[in-house]
Amino acid sequence: MVMYRDFVRRGANQLGITGTVQNLADGTVKVVAQGEEEPLKKFITRLKRGSLLSKVEAVEESWAEPRKTLNGFIILQ
Repeated sequence: MVMYRDFVRRGANQLGITGTVQNLADGTVKVVAQGEEEPLKKFITRLKRGSLLSKVEAVEESWAEPRKTLNGFIILQ
């Protein structure tokens, strides 16, 4: 049990970031995050480091203006 999605959610909540996290069928994890630039940069650093039990091989990031405002940070199934 890696619990990477919970690690992501807790980190986002600590930094005041909204969005979603979900496991994809190919074994990767997709994160959509909204917030101010500096907290988002700190968040990405955390994602690259990962939790104690996770193995992060790579983090791909892309920046864009949000299409809609997200509320809270949730784990999608």
